[in-house]
Amino acid sequence: MSGAGFDYTPLLRRGLAPPAPRFGGFPKFNFIGGHNDPSLIPVEALADAAAAVLRREGPNLAMYNLSHGPQGFVGLRDFVITKLAGRGIACTRDDVLITSGSGQGIELVSAVLIEPGDTVIVEEFSYGGALTRLRRVGATLVAAPLDEGGIKIDALGAILDELARKNVRPKFIYTIPSIQNPTGSILPLERRHGLLELARRHGVPIFEDECYTDLNFRDDMPPALYGLDPSQVIHIGSFSKSLAPALRVGYLVAPWQMLSRLLPCKTDGGTGALEQMVIAEYFGRHFKRHVDELSRQLRAKLDTMVEALEGEFGTAVECWRPEGGIFLWLKLPDKVDVTTLIKPAADAGIAFNPGPEWACDGAAAKSYMRLCFALPSHDQIRAGVAALARVCFEQTGIPPHSANVRHRRA
Repeated sequence: MSGAGFDYTPLLRRGLAPPAPRFGGFPKFNFIGGHNDPSLIPVEALADAAAAVLRREGPNLAMYNLSHGPQGFVGLRDFVITKLAGRGIACTRDDVLITSGSGQGIELVSAVLIEPGDTVIVEEFSYGGALTRLRRVGATLVAAPLDEGGIKIDALGAILDELARKNVRPKFIYTIPSIQNPTGSILPLERRHGLLELARRHGVPIFEDECYTDLNFRDDMPPALYGLDPSQVIHIGSFSKSLAPALRVGYLVAPWQMLSRLLPCKTDGGTGALEQMVIAEYFGRHFKRHVDELSRQLRAKLDTMVEALEGEFGTAVECWRPEGGIFLWLKLPDKVDVTTLIKPAADAGIAFNPGPEWACDGAAAKSYMRLCFALPSHDQIRAGVAALARVCFEQTGIPPHSANVRHRRA
């Protein structure tokens, strides 16, 4: 019996998100989410890693957390230590908590630090999942302006000074300094020191999200904020983007004073054990080679998307060219409200992330959108951008056809 006749509506808690639609499969041109290219998943190597680790560690599946304790599989925590050494972070097993994706890290930190009405500083454009989680727990979000180099330190200082005059001490500054989501920028070293100095002066911790850092198109990535000052920074990262989104595994690094408070809130019985073991086994042998090749392939897809946008939209689109990751953040003319394009684009088989979902002030981002270039092929990127341009023109008159043609012939 389906139970469809019973009405649960009167019993629902207030303030819930709108109901989710049934999943009907991916659209033809899927530019949303954090998906990756199926052809870039090392299937055979992962199968070998799974077989090897199961033969060695399999009996420990009989125990929660593989008998390694609530912080996660020791082999993966050891790999995190090695990986983070390349980000300038010196930590031990006891500083690392394996999470069910980096999103769980955001939920845990929010649960421990935020009460309704507390202030949190976020970047004006930021990870939509973080904004949603912070709002859900009742945080008051204050936007810090960005430019092509990331968070603007002078503006952040003015915000902190103004809050201090009002006797408001933010619970933390949530920042994505390395391959910012959605803009793809990298915060320069000088600004990192300035951010840390401001945080120390005002007694505010920094919550550093490095979800996309491994997918780097540069050779000179500055050290992580946690590496520069571990005393006042909480650090999270993920393997979802560097290996496979369906493997829901991330990590959090913090002093024990903080970890000891986070652990009681992690009530899931432990992050998936098999996923942890396979990631540790595979990345312990192939990490650098894998992420270097993945980054090379993603950069080529980015080039294809930028070329397609320039060809189809001409000067009607402004792109923030990312320095890594899988997203392109772009702006259409101010008169365009991208939320009006969602349905006609979906009807044409196109999905994109509207800018208001990735902004502290949604109204101020109505002309922005985020496109993921990782999942579609090069040909799908070209065809999808052309289809998006047609929809945009039909709905808004942007891009003008004549300018578009001139640009393509140039």
